[in-house]
Amino acid sequence: MGISPMWGVVVLSLVALAPICLSHKINDIEGNLYPQFYDHSCPRAQEIVRSVVEQAVAKEARMAASLLRLHFHDCFVKGCDASLLLDSSGSITSEKRSNSNRNSARGFEIIDDIKSALEHECPQTVSCADILALAARDSTVLAGGPNWEVPLGRRDSRDASLSGSNNNIPAPNNTFQTILTKFKVVGLDLVDMVALSGSHTIGDARCTSFKARLYGQSGNGRIDRSLDQSYAAELRTKCPRSGGDQNLFIMDIITPRKFDNNYYKNIVASKGLLNSDQVMWTKDKASKKLVELYAEDMGLFFDHFAKSIVKMGNISPLTGSRGEIRRVCRRVNHFF
Repeated sequence: MGISPMWGVVVLSLVALAPICLSHKINDIEGNLYPQFYDHSCPRAQEIVRSVVEQAVAKEARMAASLLRLHFHDCFVKGCDASLLLDSSGSITSEKRSNSNRNSARGFEIIDDIKSALEHECPQTVSCADILALAARDSTVLAGGPNWEVPLGRRDSRDASLSGSNNNIPAPNNTFQTILTKFKVVGLDLVDMVALSGSHTIGDARCTSFKARLYGQSGNGRIDRSLDQSYAAELRTKCPRSGGDQNLFIMDIITPRKFDNNYYKNIVASKGLLNSDQVMWTKDKASKKLVELYAEDMGLFFDHFAKSIVKMGNISPLTGSRGEIRRVCRRVNHFF
């Protein structure tokens, strides 16, 4: 992070006058996110987040995927501002009610636990948006995935967008071009799209999110030709044409709770569970090449994933005096 000579003098003055506020002052000046943001104001912040996430994942391995997904679904709607965490109240209609999140997004109570611990340690200092970013990183690492430094300094929104959540988050049955467009709208590119889709190496998907592939996306009642037929027949036994919409299926049939590159190997073998997974292999030469590369080289996938999730975490953050630091992640402060 570059600081001009003039600002260097200002920063040195701030260090002398108020070291405990240094991280916040730099953020006010430049509006940048950076990993050391809480080093003075809440030195144990990252340790506290990590501890609560570790306990949650130890209790339920699936929680790693759930917490990672919250960060995605937050950032694609109005930027990484924790709008997803707000419950409906007053003029706010919660994003939890959207098609992408209803009966699907989970882990909110873990975020509550993290926030409670942080409020006890350093009141109204660490934002809910930063908690989501840190929990996503820690969940990935606990599942065996890559580590990265999380840029920090986001603040929390005072509103939510149900329409944004319905329209902006890539959906399982979207076309390749629609998915890519949704990434590009928030400043992400094809590499980001393919690398970040690799988060599907952990976690589950509901029957309703891929049922059309089993019984005819064009209404012909036939299995999607891009889906391995024996795999499809197996899926049909627990995902019937009628009912069973909420039945859960692992997305990586080889190592379902381990963050690795088997997700891409499954796609190459026509065993990508979601349409949005498989189209990266069947609908575009550049994305197909990336899937192939990640299937062959887990180190490359890890490197690209880490860079892309940092890039995603930088989508339209609220910094400086914009937004607020919520005391409780489920509601804005004026409700206290």
